[in-house]
Amino acid sequence: MIKIIFSDIDGTFLKNDKTFTALHAHAIKSVVAKGLKFVFVSARMPEAIYPITDAIDMAHTPVISYGGGLVLTETEEIIFDKKMPAVDAKNILAEMNRRWQDISISYYTGRRWVTEKMDERIQREMDNTGATVELGNFDELLNNNLLPNKIFIRCEPPTCEEMERELGKKFPALNVVRSAPYLLEIVDKSISKATGIQIMLKHYGFTLDEAIAFGDNYNDVEMLELIPQSVVMANAPDSVKKLASAVTDSNEDSGIYTYLVKVGVIEP
Repeated sequence: MIKIIFSDIDGTFLKNDKTFTALHAHAIKSVVAKGLKFVFVSARMPEAIYPITDAIDMAHTPVISYGGGLVLTETEEIIFDKKMPAVDAKNILAEMNRRWQDISISYYTGRRWVTEKMDERIQREMDNTGATVELGNFDELLNNNLLPNKIFIRCEPPTCEEMERELGKKFPALNVVRSAPYLLEIVDKSISKATGIQIMLKHYGFTLDEAIAFGDNYNDVEMLELIPQSVVMANAPDSVKKLASAVTDSNEDSGIYTYLVKVGVIEP
């Protein structure tokens, strides 16, 4: 019996224009109304996830943030919080500032999003997510032991590709991965969406067989491989589709709703 639903956000629950379909809103409400758990699993910070449930006009759901680095219950209780080692955070920020100029750096610590310089890229991220950035100094945060859960870079695709390659080699304790051609995510090597899910399952006392996971891209692979009933959206790359137990409709066509109705978790 299914007791918990895990869902990626961008490209899975949300359409490409960052809105959601009425049927996806119906799906999450129906899951929660039945007493099941619906958990968003995302590289986003909590404040970039909660606007979705707020827009659906429902209470906050549990969230797995920063790709597994911060895990919160529906009451916003933190049950896992993995920060980057101070020495690695300090050194990688120094390396980025020394080698690359036209980049926008975001520093996420807990439920705070900090940048040292406001620009169009940062503003676009605020517009897309509904979260609010604050201006600050990264060195001050580090000196006050406010270590990052995630460092996030926005830049041109060739720069992003170069940074992924060079920083990945130089900082083996960190996971340096592009989540889009122009986005680079940096977190502690030990975390993933799968580790966040395992923490969530243990907290609620559920098993892998009592879960369904929905995803659409390469950063969902570990989650899809972990959960036996893993479902990939039609808009996913073919190589990701091969890893799932099922393929549903696209994010534009309410694929989560389609699958949950098909397997009888919710009513049409």
